[in-house]
Amino acid sequence: MTDVHPHPNYPNADRDDLVEDLHGHRVADPYRWLEDPADERTEAWSAAQDQLARDWLDELPGREAISARLKELLESGSVGTPVWRAGRAFFNRREPDQEFGVVCVREPDGSERVLLDVAELDPSGLTTLDRWSPSREGDRLAYQISVGGNEESNLHVLDVATGELVDGPIDRCRYSMTAWLPGGAEFYYVRRLPPERVPEGEEQFHRRVYRHRVGTDPDADDVLVHGEGLDPTYYYGAGLSDDARWLIVQGSPGTARRDSVWIADLAGDGELRQVVDTSDGYRVGAWVEPDGRLYVMTTLDAPRWRLCVADPEHPEPENWTELIPEAPDSVLEDVDYFDPGDGSPRLVALWTRHAVSEVTLHDPATGAKTADVALPSTGEITTLRTVDRLTEHDRDKIWIGWTDFATPPCVHRYEHATGEVVLEQPAPGSVELPEVHTRQVTYRSADGTEVRMFVLSPVAEPDRPRPAFLTGYGGFSLSRTPGYMATALAWVGAGGVWALPSLRGGGEEGEQWHADGMREHKQHTFDDFHAAAQHLIDSGRTSAEQLAISGGSNGGLLVGAALTQRPELYRAVVCSAPLLDMVRYERFLLGRTWNDEYGTAEDPEELGWLLSYSPYHNVAEHTAYPSVLFTVFESDTRVDPNHARKMCAALQRATSSDPGKRPILLRRETDVGHSARSVSRTVGLATDQLAFLAEATGLTLD
Repeated sequence: MTDVHPHPNYPNADRDDLVEDLHGHRVADPYRWLEDPADERTEAWSAAQDQLARDWLDELPGREAISARLKELLESGSVGTPVWRAGRAFFNRREPDQEFGVVCVREPDGSERVLLDVAELDPSGLTTLDRWSPSREGDRLAYQISVGGNEESNLHVLDVATGELVDGPIDRCRYSMTAWLPGGAEFYYVRRLPPERVPEGEEQFHRRVYRHRVGTDPDADDVLVHGEGLDPTYYYGAGLSDDARWLIVQGSPGTARRDSVWIADLAGDGELRQVVDTSDGYRVGAWVEPDGRLYVMTTLDAPRWRLCVADPEHPEPENWTELIPEAPDSVLEDVDYFDPGDGSPRLVALWTRHAVSEVTLHDPATGAKTADVALPSTGEITTLRTVDRLTEHDRDKIWIGWTDFATPPCVHRYEHATGEVVLEQPAPGSVELPEVHTRQVTYRSADGTEVRMFVLSPVAEPDRPRPAFLTGYGGFSLSRTPGYMATALAWVGAGGVWALPSLRGGGEEGEQWHADGMREHKQHTFDDFHAAAQHLIDSGRTSAEQLAISGGSNGGLLVGAALTQRPELYRAVVCSAPLLDMVRYERFLLGRTWNDEYGTAEDPEELGWLLSYSPYHNVAEHTAYPSVLFTVFESDTRVDPNHARKMCAALQRATSSDPGKRPILLRRETDVGHSARSVSRTVGLATDQLAFLAEATGLTLD
């Protein structure tokens, strides 16, 4: 840090002599008092950290320049693929001057109008749109909104023609789907039980599937469909076949990557019967297509996924017939039924090959590939959609939601007659992009495993060590793909290198790749990340003194482990909404739903896994730690901010680095949570993060 900054005096944090014996391990927790946000000591400490962070961050050079550049890059806006319902097209769009996207509807005559704008519902900017779903006839729209970042969705229904509210709010609908029945009078959805009906501390669990009639009292009149007596951590989804005969309910305990599936014949007895149980230990996605067959995507005997079919009257796994087999080097992500109206329906298969999207067409009878769809570049398909059964026009088209590192979210269209993909609707804003060269490189991790990494640079080949920004995730089988990111473009535009590796624990190479980076294998994720950093250094792209790392949520755990395991390898760290106390993570918010991913401290062996890398428990005294900026959100209902509070206190005490040059800071925000936020708050957060990392690594932002 330059001389204009005084050496910060870190706020005092009482260090309690608290040590517990857990399965024979002596586990110290000196800052447990920081778990309680209402404790007077926590309030005073947090206020002092707020002042320290703002005094430091507000003086960083280049703030105005990076803020302006981020705003420019986000003024691209975005547009989403249409959802077709009886001739109407519903889609998201964010104009360059809008804080949030809006839901639009395009009528059959081509006219468009805004149907739902949360900024009009709440001009304060605290309300976010969580999910929306039009009825089959396109005359009603179910939507869910939450306030202040808490993701506690309230469900509403509006009339599409008039915009009038016809139902809601229905509370406790977090993570609920909406499956409309024909006629638009009823739908299936998911709702938690009221707090008074569940044990204390389990208010975020105990979901049920209900059938609701629009305009009726959900507490008195909803029909319980499913969920009673099952694991309280189950998340559910429900879907209906095109003819509304078959109801399929899918569920998994917490975020465990193993599924249960139930199916009911609504034209028969209507009883749900189980097809797959979570104890079988594999992933399943099931639905019924217009040809009357049950389609099943599964990792059973196929960690990169395969597609099977069956008679829905005989849906058991022993009756599945493989239609599209597992590919050796690609992951099957989605399949859609496409009937262009020429008597030759096709299946549209979406794949990712090393995190890059590909699309193929297949014969529904044999599964044989009939065509490859040429995509615009190396990038990411966000969604694939075709028209619904009640839409008569455009049956020969497939809409492709598209983005890449240099392309804001837009929509392309596949024309069946020509086999061409054309731009249907670009992002609404115009943006001047920096010169960016993108490569996907391969390196080896500590155990010899090959890992791939996207590298963005202002030059085609390494010319000198440059300030580098390394990020990653590596968890929950989620894939990090090549999409538009304003922070990456701003960093590269200023002359830096930006890198994203496909770490084990993620889904970029299928379910085995995920399994190799979870539970007792979690260290593989961190090894992959360290090896990515070393590759950037060895290839001449950066140096340890110029290398910054950043991650959020599970990615916050990643960089927390990175900075405690290899503090000499990294110059600066942004650790956002992180998991850091892996001994007690299950006790807070949604933590209990993640123990299939990480393991549980209740089990002696699994506690050993957690302690081996838990960042909070691996802070070492008198260690020269890098600069660290923790960013947390007080309305976060997924990861408790106490993780960052405790870790910040531990690092501030332990670091031997000069606090005037390598500070440990905690930046808090209120009225915002783990996920969606306005554009202005996005810019504010990213400005602080990039300015902090740029100053530490020598990147000039002006």
